Amino acid sequence: MQEYSGPDEDLVALLKRDILDTSPGVTWGEIAGLHEAKRVLEEATVLPLIMPDFFRGIRRPVRGVLMFGPPGTGKTLLAKAVATEAHTSFFHVSSATLASKYRGESERMVRCLFDMARAYAPSIIFIDEIDALCTTRGATGEHEASRRVKSELLMQIDGCFGHDVEPGQHVMVLAATNFPWDIDEALRRRLEKRIYIPLPELEARKELMRINFKEVEVAADVEWEELARQMESYSGDDITNVCRDAAFNGMRRRTAGKTLEQIRNMRAAAVQTPVLMDDLVQALARISPSVSKADIAKHEAWKSEFGSV
Repeated sequence: MQEYSGPDEDLVALLKRDILDTSPGVTWGEIAGLHEAKRVLEEATVLPLIMPDFFRGIRRPVRGVLMFGPPGTGKTLLAKAVATEAHTSFFHVSSATLASKYRGESERMVRCLFDMARAYAPSIIFIDEIDALCTTRGATGEHEASRRVKSELLMQIDGCFGHDVEPGQHVMVLAATNFPWDIDEALRRRLEKRIYIPLPELEARKELMRINFKEVEVAADVEWEELARQMESYSGDDITNVCRDAAFNGMRRRTAGKTLEQIRNMRAAAVQTPVLMDDLVQALARISPSVSKADIAKHEAWKSEFGSV
């Protein structure tokens, strides 16, 4: 990978330190379910990089992909997996980083970010919570600086597929949001693929529990099917929280009534107990789903109007 210093070495150094990830290390196999989302992302982002001669003319790669859906459904993991599978440089940037008052002019940072991505091409720029950066232009209370950042971002996205860009050396923009209805219309048009990332289905919920417990011993009495049915309205993050809470139950039983000094003298093996079905039932009783039915309905309505697969 070539080095890039750019006209502003301090800003380049900051971006390298904060957002450049050359090995995200997440694979498709580590993400439960979401098979349709994986297929669309692979077609839109991975295949153009490994089959550049095919993706020309009318088959040109899309300029950008928007992943939207309730929080905790795996949008960030999907973005990292795309970069891993395509063997690209991965720029993971939050809207807060680009909008920071303490790091100079935001539009200058956006310009430098895309210049770096082109230097490290093929690369993927993943903008998390893009709704915070690109709300509808002209909205009440919008600041002039915010308009300039949006204009710069739109211009840079347009430049990702110019005539002088070599096939397979382009910059792909991935974005994620929990509030797609707040995104500026011009940006929405440029993010040509808009993929709904829903709550996990039954089989995905079972798979996610097994992924979470891959390094933890689980008792034979655990009924995966029944647990998955009870977690119907849980997001991926919610299920992970349930599994984490249940994994602590054995330690809680072994340390109950003991002083801190007694606990300090215990060996790790003394608190290593299998996760029981009852541990998961108790964790489910303690942890409620974080996504409301109204929120899901709103996302599905936006998908019907603007989604694309």
